[in-house]
Amino acid sequence: MDALSMSPEALSSLPWLSIVGIGEDGRAGLTPAAAAALDAARVVYGGRRHLALAGPLDAETRPWPSPIHEAYPEILARRGQPTCLLATGDPFHYGIGAEIARMVPAAEIRAFPQPSAFSLACARLGWPLAECALVTLHGRALTRIVPHLQPGARVLVLSWDGTTPGALAALLCARGFGASTLTVLEAMGGPNERVGTTRADAFDRADIDALNTVAIAVAGPGHALPLAPGLDDGLFENDGQLTKAEIRALTLSALRPHPGLHLWDVGAGAGSIAIEWMLRHWSLRATAIEGRPDRAERIRRNAVTLGTPDLSVVVGTAPGALEGLPTPDAVFIGGGVSEPGVLPAVLAALRSGGRCVANAVTLEGEAALLAAFAAQGGSLRRYGVERASPVGGMHGWRTAMPVTQWAWTKP
Repeated sequence: MDALSMSPEALSSLPWLSIVGIGEDGRAGLTPAAAAALDAARVVYGGRRHLALAGPLDAETRPWPSPIHEAYPEILARRGQPTCLLATGDPFHYGIGAEIARMVPAAEIRAFPQPSAFSLACARLGWPLAECALVTLHGRALTRIVPHLQPGARVLVLSWDGTTPGALAALLCARGFGASTLTVLEAMGGPNERVGTTRADAFDRADIDALNTVAIAVAGPGHALPLAPGLDDGLFENDGQLTKAEIRALTLSALRPHPGLHLWDVGAGAGSIAIEWMLRHWSLRATAIEGRPDRAERIRRNAVTLGTPDLSVVVGTAPGALEGLPTPDAVFIGGGVSEPGVLPAVLAALRSGGRCVANAVTLEGEAALLAAFAAQGGSLRRYGVERASPVGGMHGWRTAMPVTQWAWTKP
């Protein structure tokens, strides 16, 4: 029985969709199986560069639209008909494969990956791939690189275009890592491949192919972000509305971050809790809710500076500003816990199994937390911090306002 005479149900179960990784060497680099899948397709989708590399093609070719997701309904409508998607290298490593696999069952896909740009870069440099940080800046903010800038680290970066290496060099210098070496690997695997290495503080190249990967060997004392929670208060631009470092570290511990969770930071102030939450793992997301527009802008600046530019900032006050936000897996209330309706709205929005942590320094806020503890259970703690401060020509202990903290997991 051929595909044209099969039922729609049977047809949809066949691996009708081929995803073929292609390198700069074009058809010559394809395996026989990948080439056969490409030639069997009736329609081939890909970037114009991919389609040219794969030629000659007898199938109908459809260049990716911008934005690319506009092609997804077309692809899904072809279910059961031989279709091919072209991608660079490994389609499942920052490629279209993972996106398509969210819509098409794996049993209906045949994938033919080639080495990713990361693998090719390590092969050129002799770096162990497992010991490198892998980052994509393609379509993403440059400062996503900041958490990875640790002394001695090796970082591989997928560039947005030919300007990315220079921007990275400038960022490294600005953060005290000018002694780092940058290796720019252009058009790897093809006839125009070029590899060049220079220090960040001596980088002066402008003639860089848009298809490039940057390998960074981080060097210099620099201004690396510590891996532990409780960043120095001075790293956050603030007007005094800031959860201080010691309490911040205890709060992050009480929130118990796990990969993939979404945090609401209610009454965010300088955004320090949301930012440090996102720094714990690349998959963590957060929404900072702040009533004052000037503070909201400050949160955005802090997020960019400290390497979490994807932090979502909502200008408004709880509980009204919480309407329509994604359901939280965890909530921190740093301001406004005593305001009417805030705590009930937060607890109602929190998913089952989610975590709520609230801090208070005022008697009114503490009373709200005592009431929540009496009604809901959980844990209640009070923290006090003393810091040494100058007293004339000597030093003495200066006591900060005690912080009452309520932590609770929703049944």
